[in-house]
Amino acid sequence: MEAVERPLITVFTPTYNRGYILNLCYESLKRQTNKEFIWLIIDDGSTDNTRELVENWNREKHFTIIYKWQENQGMHGAHNTAYSLVETELCVCCDSDDYLADNAIEKIKKLWEEKGSNNISGIIGWDALPSGELLSVKLNTNMTTTFEIRQKLRLNCDYKLVFRSALLKNKPIPIFEGEKYVPLDCNYYQIDVDYQMLVMNEVLCYVEYLPDGGTMNIFEQYRKNPKGFAYFRKEVLKYPCGFKIKFRNAIHYVSSSLISSNKLFMKETPAKAVTILAIPFGFMLYIYIKNTKRKNMQG
Repeated sequence: MEAVERPLITVFTPTYNRGYILNLCYESLKRQTNKEFIWLIIDDGSTDNTRELVENWNREKHFTIIYKWQENQGMHGAHNTAYSLVETELCVCCDSDDYLADNAIEKIKKLWEEKGSNNISGIIGWDALPSGELLSVKLNTNMTTTFEIRQKLRLNCDYKLVFRSALLKNKPIPIFEGEKYVPLDCNYYQIDVDYQMLVMNEVLCYVEYLPDGGTMNIFEQYRKNPKGFAYFRKEVLKYPCGFKIKFRNAIHYVSSSLISSNKLFMKETPAKAVTILAIPFGFMLYIYIKNTKRKNMQG
């Protein structure tokens, strides 16, 4: 019997009670001009009709769908599960309220076949609103890293990240009791130390910002998930970068540590000198976060 060739890419979707909108992602995958992909759905404890929807879609047999239900662990917990299950060379997250451009898989496959290698971590492309308005800006380079975009350039933009799955396989993000969120970039920055990403200045994904989404409630996330954010800031403090970036993140590290009442934060910091300098500013940020309801603050 002839062996069946494994698809190049897994599109994975973490979802939690999003049965009312998940069909947008499904329909976009049906429209793909290249069907060499697997759709992996990580159901993070949904109590709605998500399972029934997926069962119906599987019977339609347009492409391979793998469904995994788990107790609710938050976005990063769902990503951990996805990383452990992915078996294709590449993987990309398409959130439950987003959908791919009709030729996204085709574009990814073409660029990867032309320029991809084990010396590259993946591909970075554009996100856009359903209206077509870009949420990304053109990058005037052929290669970059997520750290360069987020921390050095501080671009307040969204990009679609396609990773070599092997680089994420053994990098689970910690789960903190009572918390549901750790910024995913902490994994990406670890990869950035050794690899760069190919730049694709084209739209790969259309993004919806819903009221129950993490992006729309990031300021509240600081208050609810201080251990997760402190962990993220520590990862940045480990990164080989300049004082300005470390100082900014040390301020947030101090603030998150105060919110979580972690008295050992000075012992745990990987950058003691800069953390000492950041303490008064971190305290002021802590007071601000504790006493304001303003949303969408970004550090």
